Amino acid sequence: MRHPRRHRRRHPRTALAAAAGSLALLAALAGCGLKSGSPMVDDVVPGSVGKGLPLKGASLTVTSKNFSENIILGQMVGLVFKAAGAEVLDRTNLPGSISAREAIVKGDADAMYEYTGTAWITYLGNSKPIVDPQAQWRAVRDADRKNGVTWLPQSTLNNTYSLGISQANNAKYHLRTLSDVAALAKKDPSAVTICVENEFASREDGLPGMEKAYGMSIPASNIQKMDAGIIYTQVSKSNSCLLGEVFTTDGRIKAMNLATVEDDKHFFPNYNAAPELHSKTYDKYPAIAGLLDPLSAKLTTQVARGLNARVDVGGQDPHDVALDWLVREGFIKKG
Repeated sequence: MRHPRRHRRRHPRTALAAAAGSLALLAALAGCGLKSGSPMVDDVVPGSVGKGLPLKGASLTVTSKNFSENIILGQMVGLVFKAAGAEVLDRTNLPGSISAREAIVKGDADAMYEYTGTAWITYLGNSKPIVDPQAQWRAVRDADRKNGVTWLPQSTLNNTYSLGISQANNAKYHLRTLSDVAALAKKDPSAVTICVENEFASREDGLPGMEKAYGMSIPASNIQKMDAGIIYTQVSKSNSCLLGEVFTTDGRIKAMNLATVEDDKHFFPNYNAAPELHSKTYDKYPAIAGLLDPLSAKLTTQVARGLNARVDVGGQDPHDVALDWLVREGFIKKG
Protein backbone atom coordinates (compact mmCIF):
# COMPACT_ATOMS: atom_id res chain seq x y z
CA MET A 1 0.00 0.00 0.00
CA ARG A 2 1.28 3.42 -0.88
CA HIS A 3 0.08 6.70 0.52
CA PRO A 4 -0.07 10.14 -1.06
CA ARG A 5 3.43 11.57 -1.24
CA ARG A 6 2.65 14.50 1.04
CA HIS A 7 0.91 14.25 4.41
CA ARG A 8 -0.25 17.25 6.37
CA ARG A 9 1.48 17.16 9.72
CA ARG A 10 -1.13 16.39 12.37
CA HIS A 11 -0.19 15.85 15.97
CA PRO A 12 -1.89 13.35 18.31
CA ARG A 13 -3.65 16.22 20.12
CA THR A 14 -4.78 18.28 17.15
CA ALA A 15 -5.82 15.13 15.34
CA LEU A 16 -8.41 14.57 18.08
CA ALA A 17 -10.45 17.36 16.54
CA ALA A 18 -11.47 14.74 13.98
CA ALA A 19 -12.64 12.33 16.69
CA ALA A 20 -16.34 12.69 15.97
CA GLY A 21 -15.84 11.97 12.30
CA SER A 22 -13.62 9.03 13.15
CA LEU A 23 -16.27 7.53 15.40
CA ALA A 24 -18.80 7.89 12.62
CA LEU A 25 -16.41 6.10 10.31
CA LEU A 26 -16.04 3.29 12.83
CA ALA A 27 -19.78 2.89 13.06
CA ALA A 28 -20.12 2.76 9.31
CA LEU A 29 -17.42 0.12 9.02
CA ALA A 30 -18.50 -1.97 11.98
CA GLY A 31 -20.55 -4.31 9.85
CA CYS A 32 -17.61 -5.23 7.63
CA GLY A 33 -15.18 -5.73 10.53
CA LEU A 34 -12.84 -2.89 9.59
CA LYS A 35 -11.04 -5.05 7.04
CA SER A 36 -10.02 -2.26 4.70
CA GLY A 37 -6.35 -2.06 3.82
CA SER A 38 -3.84 -3.66 1.52
CA PRO A 39 -1.40 -6.55 1.98
CA MET A 40 2.24 -5.61 2.40
CA VAL A 41 4.02 -7.17 -0.55
CA ASP A 42 7.60 -6.17 0.24
CA ASP A 43 10.26 -8.81 -0.22
CA VAL A 44 12.07 -8.42 3.10
CA VAL A 45 13.98 -10.90 5.26
CA PRO A 46 15.38 -10.85 8.80
CA GLY A 47 18.39 -8.77 9.70
CA SER A 48 19.20 -8.28 13.37
CA VAL A 49 15.54 -9.02 14.20
CA GLY A 50 13.20 -11.72 12.94
CA LYS A 51 15.73 -14.54 12.70
CA GLY A 52 14.04 -17.92 12.71
CA LEU A 53 10.83 -16.34 11.36
CA PRO A 54 9.01 -16.29 14.73
CA LEU A 55 5.83 -14.95 13.09
CA LYS A 56 5.67 -17.52 10.30
CA GLY A 57 2.02 -18.41 9.68
CA ALA A 58 0.70 -15.33 11.48
CA SER A 59 -1.74 -12.94 9.83
CA LEU A 60 -1.37 -9.49 11.43
CA THR A 61 -2.84 -6.05 10.81
CA VAL A 62 -0.89 -2.87 11.52
CA THR A 63 -2.44 0.57 11.85
CA SER A 64 -1.54 4.21 12.47
CA LYS A 65 -3.00 7.68 12.69
CA ASN A 66 -2.93 9.96 9.67
CA PHE A 67 0.12 12.15 10.23
CA SER A 68 3.56 11.52 8.78
CA GLU A 69 5.44 10.36 11.86
CA ASN A 70 2.83 7.86 12.95
CA ILE A 71 2.47 6.49 9.43
CA ILE A 72 6.25 5.98 9.26
CA LEU A 73 6.19 4.15 12.60
CA GLY A 74 3.25 2.00 11.51
CA GLN A 75 5.08 1.06 8.33
CA MET A 76 8.12 0.06 10.39
CA VAL A 77 6.00 -2.30 12.48
CA GLY A 78 4.49 -3.89 9.39
CA LEU A 79 7.83 -4.34 7.63
CA VAL A 80 9.41 -5.97 10.68
CA PHE A 81 6.44 -8.31 11.03
CA LYS A 82 6.73 -9.15 7.34
CA ALA A 83 10.45 -9.89 7.63
CA ALA A 84 9.71 -12.15 10.62
CA GLY A 85 7.41 -14.30 8.48
CA ALA A 86 3.95 -12.81 8.98
CA GLU A 87 1.38 -11.94 6.36
CA VAL A 88 0.68 -8.27 7.02
CA LEU A 89 -2.37 -6.15 6.26
CA ASP A 90 -1.52 -2.46 6.07
CA ARG A 91 -4.24 -0.30 7.62
CA THR A 92 -2.09 2.71 8.43
CA ASN A 93 -3.22 6.30 7.82
CA LEU A 94 -6.58 6.07 9.60
CA PRO A 95 -8.28 9.41 10.22
CA GLY A 96 -7.65 10.84 13.67
CA SER A 97 -6.49 9.19 16.87
CA ILE A 98 -9.72 7.55 17.96
CA SER A 99 -10.14 5.27 14.94
CA ALA A 100 -6.67 3.73 15.24
CA ARG A 101 -7.05 3.35 19.00
CA GLU A 102 -10.42 1.62 18.69
CA ALA A 103 -9.04 -0.73 16.05
CA ILE A 104 -6.41 -1.91 18.57
CA VAL A 105 -8.88 -2.20 21.45
CA LYS A 106 -11.40 -4.19 19.40
CA GLY A 107 -8.81 -6.42 17.76
CA ASP A 108 -9.47 -5.12 14.26
CA ALA A 109 -5.77 -4.20 14.23
CA ASP A 110 -2.94 -5.86 16.10
CA ALA A 111 -0.22 -3.25 16.53
CA MET A 112 0.71 0.41 16.18
CA TYR A 113 2.90 3.05 17.79
CA GLU A 114 0.94 5.22 20.22
CA TYR A 115 1.94 8.13 22.45
CA THR A 116 1.96 7.81 26.23
CA GLY A 117 0.58 11.30 26.86
CA THR A 118 -2.31 10.77 24.46
CA ALA A 119 -3.22 7.50 26.16
CA TRP A 120 -2.86 8.83 29.69
CA ILE A 121 -4.89 11.99 29.18
CA THR A 122 -7.23 11.34 26.25
CA TYR A 123 -8.00 7.61 26.37
CA LEU A 124 -7.60 6.94 30.09
CA GLY A 125 -9.17 10.20 31.24
CA ASN A 126 -6.48 11.65 33.48
CA SER A 127 -6.14 15.41 33.79
CA LYS A 128 -2.56 15.71 35.03
CA PRO A 129 0.45 14.28 33.21
CA ILE A 130 3.15 12.37 35.09
CA VAL A 131 6.43 14.28 34.92
CA ASP A 132 8.75 11.28 34.80
CA PRO A 133 8.38 9.73 31.33
CA GLN A 134 9.11 6.19 32.49
CA ALA A 135 6.61 6.49 35.34
CA GLN A 136 3.99 7.76 32.91
CA TRP A 137 4.63 4.81 30.60
CA ARG A 138 4.27 2.36 33.48
CA ALA A 139 1.03 4.02 34.56
CA VAL A 140 -0.35 3.78 31.03
CA ARG A 141 0.78 0.16 30.67
CA ASP A 142 -0.87 -0.86 33.94
CA ALA A 143 -4.10 1.08 33.42
CA ASP A 144 -4.62 -0.09 29.85
CA ARG A 145 -4.51 -3.80 30.67
CA LYS A 146 -8.20 -3.71 31.55
CA ASN A 147 -8.92 -2.48 28.02
CA GLY A 148 -7.20 -5.48 26.46
CA VAL A 149 -4.21 -3.38 25.38
CA THR A 150 -0.56 -4.29 25.94
CA TRP A 151 2.21 -1.69 25.86
CA LEU A 152 5.81 -2.57 25.04
CA PRO A 153 8.72 -0.42 26.30
CA GLN A 154 8.69 3.15 25.05
CA SER A 155 11.20 5.00 22.93
CA THR A 156 12.82 8.29 23.89
CA LEU A 157 11.08 9.81 20.84
CA ASN A 158 9.00 12.51 22.53
CA ASN A 159 6.54 14.27 20.25
CA THR A 160 5.49 17.02 22.62
CA TYR A 161 4.99 20.77 22.42
CA SER A 162 7.82 23.28 22.42
CA LEU A 163 8.54 26.80 21.28
CA GLY A 164 10.79 27.26 18.28
CA ILE A 165 13.07 30.21 17.55
CA SER A 166 15.33 31.04 14.63
CA GLN A 167 19.06 30.66 15.15
CA ALA A 168 19.52 34.33 14.24
CA ASN A 169 17.12 35.51 16.92
CA ASN A 170 18.49 33.10 19.48
CA ALA A 171 21.99 34.47 18.91
CA LYS A 172 20.55 37.77 20.14
CA TYR A 173 18.31 36.61 22.98
CA HIS A 174 19.94 33.33 24.14
CA LEU A 175 16.65 31.68 25.09
CA ARG A 176 17.53 28.20 26.29
CA THR A 177 14.50 27.51 28.52
CA LEU A 178 10.91 28.66 28.95
CA SER A 179 12.07 30.28 32.17
CA ASP A 180 14.37 32.40 30.01
CA VAL A 181 11.35 33.36 27.89
CA ALA A 182 9.43 34.33 31.04
CA ALA A 183 12.35 36.48 32.20
CA LEU A 184 12.52 38.23 28.83
CA ALA A 185 8.75 38.80 28.80
CA LYS A 186 9.03 40.50 32.19
CA LYS A 187 12.09 42.57 31.26
CA ASP A 188 11.00 43.53 27.73
CA PRO A 189 7.34 42.61 27.05
CA SER A 190 7.42 43.94 23.49
CA ALA A 191 10.23 41.54 22.56
CA VAL A 192 8.23 38.34 23.13
CA THR A 193 5.97 37.84 20.12
CA ILE A 194 4.58 34.38 19.54
CA CYS A 195 2.78 32.55 16.71
CA VAL A 196 0.43 29.70 17.69
CA GLU A 197 -2.48 27.65 16.39
CA ASN A 198 -5.98 28.55 17.56
CA GLU A 199 -6.25 25.39 19.66
CA PHE A 200 -2.93 25.92 21.44
CA ALA A 201 -3.91 29.54 22.16
CA SER A 202 -6.95 28.47 24.19
CA ARG A 203 -6.14 25.10 25.78
CA GLU A 204 -5.05 24.81 29.41
CA ASP A 205 -2.35 22.40 28.31
CA GLY A 206 -1.32 25.02 25.74
CA LEU A 207 -0.45 28.69 25.92
CA PRO A 208 -2.68 29.80 28.85
CA GLY A 209 -1.43 26.98 31.06
CA MET A 210 2.17 27.57 30.01
CA GLU A 211 1.90 31.25 30.95
CA LYS A 212 0.51 30.34 34.38
CA ALA A 213 3.16 27.68 35.01
CA TYR A 214 5.98 30.07 34.17
CA GLY A 215 4.48 33.24 35.61
CA MET A 216 4.53 35.08 32.31
CA SER A 217 1.95 37.32 30.73
CA ILE A 218 2.17 37.82 26.99
CA PRO A 219 0.03 40.74 25.73
CA ALA A 220 -2.75 39.66 23.36
CA SER A 221 -1.34 42.01 20.74
CA ASN A 222 1.89 39.96 20.77
CA ILE A 223 0.09 36.67 19.99
CA GLN A 224 -0.65 35.78 16.37
CA LYS A 225 -2.89 32.82 15.51
CA MET A 226 -2.26 30.90 12.30
CA ASP A 227 -2.04 27.47 10.69
CA ALA A 228 0.72 25.20 12.00
CA GLY A 229 2.60 25.07 8.71
CA ILE A 230 2.82 28.85 8.50
CA ILE A 231 4.23 29.09 12.03
CA TYR A 232 7.48 27.37 11.08
CA THR A 233 7.94 29.68 8.09
CA GLN A 234 7.21 32.82 10.09
CA VAL A 235 9.59 31.86 12.89
CA SER A 236 12.37 31.00 10.44
CA LYS A 237 12.07 34.43 8.77
CA SER A 238 13.04 35.98 12.11
CA ASN A 239 10.95 39.11 11.56
CA SER A 240 7.34 38.11 12.16
CA CYS A 241 7.32 36.31 15.50
CA LEU A 242 10.16 35.63 17.87
CA LEU A 243 8.75 32.30 19.02
CA GLY A 244 6.33 29.78 17.57
CA GLU A 245 4.47 26.67 18.70
CA VAL A 246 6.22 23.58 17.34
CA PHE A 247 6.22 19.84 17.92
CA THR A 248 9.57 18.52 19.05
CA THR A 249 9.87 15.79 16.39
CA ASP A 250 8.73 17.91 13.45
CA GLY A 251 11.12 17.63 10.51
CA ARG A 252 10.79 21.33 9.75
CA ILE A 253 12.77 22.16 12.91
CA LYS A 254 15.83 20.61 11.30
CA ALA A 255 15.04 21.69 7.77
CA MET A 256 14.54 25.34 8.75
CA ASN A 257 17.44 25.35 11.22
CA LEU A 258 15.32 26.29 14.23
CA ALA A 259 16.25 25.95 17.89
CA THR A 260 13.74 24.73 20.47
CA VAL A 261 13.26 26.06 23.98
CA GLU A 262 13.47 23.59 26.88
CA ASP A 263 10.40 23.10 29.05
CA ASP A 264 12.47 23.29 32.25
CA LYS A 265 9.44 23.12 34.57
CA HIS A 266 8.04 20.08 32.73
CA PHE A 267 4.69 21.70 32.06
CA PHE A 268 3.92 19.90 28.80
CA PRO A 269 3.05 16.18 28.96
CA ASN A 270 5.46 13.55 27.68
CA TYR A 271 4.34 12.04 24.40
CA ASN A 272 6.78 9.15 24.07
CA ALA A 273 6.07 6.72 21.24
CA ALA A 274 5.67 3.07 22.24
CA PRO A 275 4.21 -0.04 20.59
CA GLU A 276 0.60 -0.64 21.56
CA LEU A 277 -0.80 -4.13 20.89
CA HIS A 278 -4.11 -5.91 21.08
CA SER A 279 -3.43 -8.09 24.14
CA LYS A 280 -4.73 -11.33 22.62
CA THR A 281 -2.31 -10.85 19.74
CA TYR A 282 0.60 -10.40 22.12
CA ASP A 283 -0.46 -13.43 24.16
CA LYS A 284 -0.43 -15.51 20.98
CA TYR A 285 2.80 -14.04 19.58
CA PRO A 286 5.00 -12.93 22.51
CA ALA A 287 7.98 -12.91 20.13
CA ILE A 288 6.69 -9.50 18.97
CA ALA A 289 8.47 -7.92 21.93
CA GLY A 290 11.83 -9.14 20.68
CA LEU A 291 11.07 -7.67 17.27
CA LEU A 292 9.93 -4.20 18.35
CA ASP A 293 12.00 -3.50 21.47
CA PRO A 294 15.21 -2.95 19.44
CA LEU A 295 13.36 -0.50 17.16
CA SER A 296 12.07 1.53 20.09
CA ALA A 297 15.55 1.65 21.60
CA LYS A 298 16.81 3.37 18.43
CA LEU A 299 13.94 5.82 17.98
CA THR A 300 14.91 9.20 19.40
CA THR A 301 13.50 12.68 18.91
CA GLN A 302 16.40 13.53 16.62
CA VAL A 303 15.90 10.38 14.54
CA ALA A 304 12.22 11.23 14.17
CA ARG A 305 13.00 14.77 13.04
CA GLY A 306 15.20 13.42 10.26
CA LEU A 307 12.66 10.81 9.13
CA ASN A 308 9.76 13.27 9.29
CA ALA A 309 11.71 15.81 7.25
CA ARG A 310 12.14 13.30 4.45
CA VAL A 311 8.34 13.10 4.17
CA ASP A 312 7.13 16.58 5.14
CA VAL A 313 9.97 18.54 3.53
CA GLY A 314 11.41 16.14 0.95
CA GLY A 315 8.08 14.72 -0.20
CA GLN A 316 9.12 11.07 0.11
CA ASP A 317 6.71 8.19 0.72
CA PRO A 318 6.46 7.19 4.42
CA HIS A 319 6.72 3.52 3.46
CA ASP A 320 9.97 4.09 1.58
CA VAL A 321 11.38 6.17 4.44
CA ALA A 322 10.54 3.42 6.95
CA LEU A 323 12.02 0.68 4.76
CA ASP A 324 15.20 2.63 4.11
CA TRP A 325 15.77 3.30 7.82
CA LEU A 326 15.13 -0.30 8.86
CA VAL A 327 17.55 -1.60 6.23
CA ARG A 328 20.17 1.04 7.01
CA GLU A 329 20.02 0.20 10.72
CA GLY A 330 20.32 -3.50 9.92
CA PHE A 331 17.00 -4.56 11.44
CA ILE A 332 15.82 -6.16 8.19
CA LYS A 333 17.21 -6.80 4.72
CA LYS A 334 15.73 -6.63 1.26
CA GLY A 335 15.12 -10.10 -0.16
